Formats: sequence, structure tokens, C-alpha cells
Amino acid sequence: MGLAMLGAVSQGILWGIMVLGVFITYKLLDIADLTVDGSFALGGCVCAVLVVGGVNPIVAVLAAMLAGMVAGAVTGFLHTVFEIPAILAGILTQIGLWSINLRIMGKSNTPLLNFDTIFSQMTDLTGLPSNVAAIIVGVIVAVVIIVGLYWFFGTEIGSACRATGNNEAMVRALGVNTKVTKMIALTLSNGLVGLSGGLICESQKYADIGMGTGAIVIGLAAIVIGEVLWRVLPGAKLHAFGGRLSSAVVGSVVYFLIRAIVLQLGMDANDMKLLSAIIVALALCIPVVWEKFQLKRAYTRSLKDTSTEGASTEGGR
Repeated sequence: MGLAMLGAVSQGILWGIMVLGVFITYKLLDIADLTVDGSFALGGCVCAVLVVGGVNPIVAVLAAMLAGMVAGAVTGFLHTVFEIPAILAGILTQIGLWSINLRIMGKSNTPLLNFDTIFSQMTDLTGLPSNVAAIIVGVIVAVVIIVGLYWFFGTEIGSACRATGNNEAMVRALGVNTKVTKMIALTLSNGLVGLSGGLICESQKYADIGMGTGAIVIGLAAIVIGEVLWRVLPGAKLHAFGGRLSSAVVGSVVYFLIRAIVLQLGMDANDMKLLSAIIVALALCIPVVWEKFQLKRAYTRSLKDTSTEGASTEGGR
């Protein structure tokens, strides 16, 4: 049980980097970018082929990130230049990436069992178990990315990207080219997704053509779970941008812990897609229901206060 939980934490952190990419488009740009499923697998395929070809594992992961950025740029180009709706542009890129990923690998999967990876090198260097090494690497990469994103979105162009998702018309009226901000956000987002795909590939020691299937669902679930947890923490400020970024990774870890616990309890692995859909639905529904409950309670309390004040006024007369 403990080993399974450790593995879930390591997977959650590595997938959390992908969640940060989804966070940029879904929460900041207000776009559900379906390129994610394809760019995640693209990062894994590129990383696997390079590692098998003798390239340094770190360089292979960086190449995976660049490949993801190219995929995001294609979606951005279709959306901004040809004005194809963002969700459709993402679907088109995702479909095209399936064939491209097959071309890159030349087959449906590529094993890395006999090759060095970042995680095997960390294990050899420290003597720690593979899961612990994966957690260390994942935490280091995640912290660097969160700090980098916090800095970037505090700059002028980064603030413009955030404002584009809040009120595109206003940003355009201020003279900002929203096509450029959308392109930057989509490219950066899918670069992180590709980076995560490369790290997952090296962690699990293989790349598969279908490894990105359902990645967008995992990303959305992790984001919502993370924000719900961040909201209920005492003293937490959901509007604090650094906290929102961190909550995305925490949500990913929690999501994978839930999956691991359910599997340990005997659930059929074939039902995991259904579980993922249920988790996303609950994570999206619960905040809405809670907010409506709070509003109703506040309204009821105000009515009671009003009636009490009215009764006191009548008694005074």
C-alpha cells in the first residue's frame, strides 16, 4: 500500500507539470485546449526516440518541450490567423499529431528498459528508490516552473495574456494584439505539456501512441480539485497567483492518490476512465452547489434579520 501511494505521488507531481500547462489555457486564457492529448504523447514519443538514439536524457526532455511548443503554436496559428474556433483548432492538431507520433516512433510504442533516464541517473547518484528519485526530480522541476510562470505572468506581456482571458475586448481596446497573447499562451502551455510527456516517458520507461489519451480530463480534474482544496485551507488566498499555480500541482497529486486508493480497494483498472469522468463531474459540481447553498443561506439570514428589525420597530411604536 505504501509503495503504491509513493508511486501515485511521484506520478502526480510529474503529471502536475502537464496540469500547469492546462491551467494556462483553461484558467487564464479561458480556452479548453484539446491539443493537450496529442502534445503530451508527442513529448513522450520525441523523448523516447532521442533516448534510444543515444541522446542525453535531459536534452531529450528539453526536445520534448520544444516539440510541445510547436504543437501549441500550430493550434495558435489555426485559431488566430484563420480564426478557427479554439476548441476545433485543438481537435484538428490533436488528430494530426496521432499520425505524426506514429511517424516519429515508427511503431505504436518504444521501450526504454535498457537505457539511462533522468530518474535512473538520480537513483544511481543518490541510491534512493526509483519512486523517491522521481519525486525529487518532479518537485525540483515543478518548483522551477512555478517560479518561472509566476515571474512571467507578472511581466507586461504576461499580464496581457492573463487579461486576454478575462476581457479580450478591453485588452484589444488598450492596443494589445490579442492574437499574439493567445499564441504565446498556447505555445507555452503545450510546451509544459510536452515536457511532462517526456518526463512521464522516462519515468515509466516507455512511450506509447495512446499515452496522452484523457490527459485533458486529468488536467481539468486536478485544477478543480486543487482550487477546491486551496479554497478550504485556513488563511489561504485563492486570488494569490502563486497559490493557484501550486494548487494545480497539489490537485494532480490528490487525483492520483484517489486513483491509487480506488485501485487498491479492488476496482477494475478498465473502469478508471469512468472514475476520472466522475471525479471531474464532482469536482465541477460541488463548488457550484456549495456556492448556491451559501447564497441561499445568506439570503435566508438577511430575511430573518429584516423581519426581526421590523418586529422591533413595530414594538417600539
